[in-house]
Amino acid sequence: MYGDIIDLLKFIKKSPSPWHTASAASEQLLNAGFQELDWTEGWELQRYGRYFTKVYGSSIFAFTLGNGDLTAKNSLKLAAAHTDFPGFRIKPEAGVIKDGYGLLNTEGYGGAILYSWLDRPLSIAGKVVLAGKDAMNPVTELIDFARPLITIPSLAIHMNKKINEGVALNKQKDMLPLAAVFGKENGKDTAKAFLDDLLVSELAVSKEDILSYELNIYPYEAGCQLGVAGELVSSPRLDNITSVVACLKGITETLGAGLNIIALFDNEEIGSRTKQGAASANLMQLLERIYTCMGYSREQMWQGINGGFMLSVDVAHGLHPNYPDKTDPTNRPLLNEGFVIKQASSQSYACDAEAVAMVKGLCRQGNDIPCQHYVNRSDMPGGATLGSIASALVPVRTVDIGVPILAMHSARETMGAADQISLCRVIRELFRY
Repeated sequence: MYGDIIDLLKFIKKSPSPWHTASAASEQLLNAGFQELDWTEGWELQRYGRYFTKVYGSSIFAFTLGNGDLTAKNSLKLAAAHTDFPGFRIKPEAGVIKDGYGLLNTEGYGGAILYSWLDRPLSIAGKVVLAGKDAMNPVTELIDFARPLITIPSLAIHMNKKINEGVALNKQKDMLPLAAVFGKENGKDTAKAFLDDLLVSELAVSKEDILSYELNIYPYEAGCQLGVAGELVSSPRLDNITSVVACLKGITETLGAGLNIIALFDNEEIGSRTKQGAASANLMQLLERIYTCMGYSREQMWQGINGGFMLSVDVAHGLHPNYPDKTDPTNRPLLNEGFVIKQASSQSYACDAEAVAMVKGLCRQGNDIPCQHYVNRSDMPGGATLGSIASALVPVRTVDIGVPILAMHSARETMGAADQISLCRVIRELFRY
């Protein structure tokens, strides 16, 4: 079990931004014998082929083709997850000088727990776009400073006596990271360019070559196991790298008779409605290209889709030992008791009774893989994920599942080590079917 958790923590460390997550996934797929396809070029596909393609750098699809009839019921199996996480993105012209301190101007990304980001060593990762051979062909470089670089200091209790009673944090005022101390004598215009200077130094390029960037801040401290028996995992980005890793293991370790697909979308934390998100046309385009390349008609493609099944894989809320009243009275997922089937009559989580039964059937078929149920308290609406969005665009029967965690959307979250194993097992079982 611990070997699988070590693999998870290594992958999390390689994934400090959605672009790095897609890059790490590509590396793992290549090592497993998958062939990369260019999203913008024509494809030639073969039976028993193993393929993947990246979409706009931060989303990635991987699929395998068996020798079965792709129009048959249950021949199409999908697992979907997301590559992004809540936090902060650095704005353009980001240098801010206040009383000799160098700060970075940032904006929030997704629904982060703000106070959890205070007083931590933070770093910066993302992509920088450089001038290319012409205006329409810029060059994109991934960058990860991979060292403690900035921090967001909190205000001392002596200056806010009521801080332990709770404090509202303003993203524009209170959450700007401290990056440097220049002193009062430095010219403000020179100091404001410190981020550009940092990028120039890290990439070994000229300042004129840097045209734009998308950079996010991430907690530098690595994940770890804890608990008296090492049964817990504490790490940044458990939401949703746990699911990304489980999907990758499922697709690389099995080869079913039909069409197996993993879809790792970006931008779930901000609603999925982007060109690389689950609300885009990308998944439908992927399916149409595969069926067409394999010689199927559009009518036959729809037969395959309408008989398909998808797991939408994202983390769930575990029962919190200090706040048990926040959990539904009868659906109370515990850490290390198995992955969670998430249900909501509002369909904020994709599900129906048949889909739930199919997941339970996979668990029985896989030698009693442990699973649990999660439903929101009726007086406490919860969040949503990409399952309902993706299944509305590609109408396959879908159910939301994931590992239960504590402190969801914190800079550092907690899960049970055994739950990752059960999640990997059920996805493998789906793709083996």
